[in-house]
Amino acid sequence: MGVEIGKQNEDEKVAQQALKAGDWHLEGALDIYYSQPQIKTLTDARYLEELYNRYRDPNLDTINADGITNLCNDLQVDHEDIVMLVMSWHMKAATMCEYSKQEFIGGLQALGQVRVDSLEKLRERIPYLRSELKDEQKFRDIYIFAFGWAKEKGQKSLALDTAIGMWQLLFAEKQWPLIDHWCQFLQDRHNKAISRDTWAQLLEFVRTVDPQLSNYDAEGAWPYLIDEFVEYLYENGIFQRG
Repeated sequence: MGVEIGKQNEDEKVAQQALKAGDWHLEGALDIYYSQPQIKTLTDARYLEELYNRYRDPNLDTINADGITNLCNDLQVDHEDIVMLVMSWHMKAATMCEYSKQEFIGGLQALGQVRVDSLEKLRERIPYLRSELKDEQKFRDIYIFAFGWAKEKGQKSLALDTAIGMWQLLFAEKQWPLIDHWCQFLQDRHNKAISRDTWAQLLEFVRTVDPQLSNYDAEGAWPYLIDEFVEYLYENGIFQRG
């Protein structure tokens, strides 16, 4: 009770200061009032919670697949659009197709310098989210995040079909010329789940080895699967040795 009274007194004090700073004009005073850091934080949180409640499953108190589909429809993006992966990265989402309240609100609060407290403002941030994929370090962070986000709960490895889908999504942005050959190789020769190490090392391979394999070092410390992939390219006449 004492805390509530103290908070009310503090709000009244801030309001009086805003009125005085606004020369006792209400409109100007309101602008000043809502620009105060403590008031802005409370206002942002209220709007973000309203946005969260718009999509959450009332039985689970999370935003599940249906809620995310509705969010995508409102944002006018496809649910398989890579921008939803970037958004999930900002939210530090633990699981694909699911946002907890903390993940959703915390993620929107972290979306750059522009305040995102409405659906319209979130839609306006879509181009910014896409642009982050062009940043080399951010792309790497998003790529590494995608492994844990996409794998099944309790599993250490990523199911092959899921890994292929994620690679096709990510390397469409990265424009790696060998992506189709890599996916075909996995289906022909591997047909097993993908380890975290293989996931991470493939990005390093893409970043450092020329698409023509001109600087590929057979004695390098690549995972056996990547070495087998290079052999697969030679065996199928896609590249000539040497």
